[in-house]
This record gives sequence, structure tokens and C-alpha cells, in this order.
Amino acid sequence: MKVVFPSNSQLGLTGSVYNHFGSAPFFVLVDTETNGYEVLINEDKEHSHGNCQPLKAMGGATADVVVVGGIGAGALNKLASSGVKVFRAVEGSVQTNLEMLKENRLEKFTPKLTCISHGHGGGCSGHHHP
Repeated sequence: MKVVFPSNSQLGLTGSVYNHFGSAPFFVLVDTETNGYEVLINEDKEHSHGNCQPLKAMGGATADVVVVGGIGAGALNKLASSGVKVFRAVEGSVQTNLEMLKENRLEKFTPKLTCISHGHGGGCSGHHHP
């Protein structure tokens, strides 16, 4: 299984999971079969609000799962329509969240949990800010 974790650093497994998919500077792509990982630069970081292209952001990398603190409805829908499952991260490292994912201890993202109205008084108040 290939799992993507948005991150604010290039530290790989020891880095923190970022609080929002679209504005994450980096992504850590973990292959659970080989236990290998690579750090990807967000190729779509400067998108306008509501226009995140998640597959472009990940540089065309394919993933089965994304684990993130927060995500907009548009990005969630685009990932879901591509067959990618999205789970809500807990505060902590990529490694911590990877272990919790393997133990089925992370909540699956639903539209009611998504970030809305950035800059308009709403938004991602429900997720952590590492």
C-alpha cells in the first residue's frame, strides 16, 4: 500500500504531518510493502482556494491512502473519485500516524470534516496545527 502524508519538512518518517493538504510544502510517500519512503515537493502549492489538484500536487505519484490533518471538500472529492482513501491524522509524526493507520485507529475523512471558507471566518478549526 502507498500512503501519502502532507508534511512541513523533508524529515520523512520523523517529520510532522501537516495540518492541510493543499498548502503542505512537502509530501512523504511511504510504501508499506518495502518500508521505503520518498519526499515529494508540492507541485500545486500556489493554487487558488478551492482549486487544489491533489494528483498534480503529489507530482503525479500514485497513492492508495492520504493521511492529513485537514483537507478541502474539492480535494477530498478528487482523491475519492481517483480511488484514494483519506484519513484524518492525529498530532504527531508521520511514523506515529503510519502505525495508527496500520492499526485501523485513524478516522476516515468525510465531507462534514472538510475545511471550508478559508479566510472567510470558517475553515480548518477542527484539526490540529503542528
